[in-house]
Amino acid sequence: MAKTNRPLSPHLQVYRWQVQMVTSILHRATGIVLAAGALIAVYGAVQLAMGRQAWDAFAACLGSPLGLVFMFGWTWAFSYHLLNGIRHLFQDAGKGYAIAAFVRNSWFTIIGSVVLTAIIFCVAMMHQGGVQ
Repeated sequence: MAKTNRPLSPHLQVYRWQVQMVTSILHRATGIVLAAGALIAVYGAVQLAMGRQAWDAFAACLGSPLGLVFMFGWTWAFSYHLLNGIRHLFQDAGKGYAIAAFVRNSWFTIIGSVVLTAIIFCVAMMHQGGVQ
């Protein structure tokens, strides 16, 4: 193979991290997390169909500290993916492509997902143990 003097393609180390870059990577990562969490939700549905004992064991697992961390993470992944998907719908309609709007909407997606997750988790914790 002949040696050329062409520059190599730049890698992530060359670029300065920007919020737009982070939102793109997070959107893909949260999609993967949601798919994995959906498998756990299906497992929970199977446990529910198997009877009270199986469901109680599954619910105890999700109610453990590690289970709550998982549920918080899965809820955040859902919130982020939802808000970022809405942002993408607006972009598909031709809105929000100016750099300032793109950066502002990216930060709104990140901060909004944390706020939405906190609201969902607070409501879930208030209703823990029974329907009100």
